Amino acid sequence: MLIGIDPVISPELLDALFRMGHGDEIVLADAFFPGDSVNPKVIRADGIKIPALLNGILALINLDAYVPHPVVMMAPVSGDSLDTAVETSYRAAINKRWPDTPPIERIERFAFYERAKKAFAVVMTGETVKYGNIILKKGVIPV
Repeated sequence: MLIGIDPVISPELLDALFRMGHGDEIVLADAFFPGDSVNPKVIRADGIKIPALLNGILALINLDAYVPHPVVMMAPVSGDSLDTAVETSYRAAINKRWPDTPPIERIERFAFYERAKKAFAVVMTGETVKYGNIILKKGVIPV
């Protein structure tokens, strides 16, 4: 165990966060996301909910301040309902660390999958909420 690192951050996730460069993206995927189908780098975080991971991750990295939307979520498919409490809980974790982060962008389901294919890694979580997937774009450390 390392001092100051949230226990939800596994050694594999810590390594990925360290190796990511500015502009790289990481997907925090719900338990139903096709992680292994879209990206060769899958990190398991079974049983861990995304707000807890956001809290642990955002204590270690900052979000990209040079893009309009450093945080992206999947938009609901036409006819589906969206539980706004999901985004609210994610936003609370983001605001705790990086309160000036722009609003979360919502993109179409298949556009989200295409982005996940290009992501540095996909973290498969224990999140079970509908439309719980989120992408974070890593920024440059402020000086």
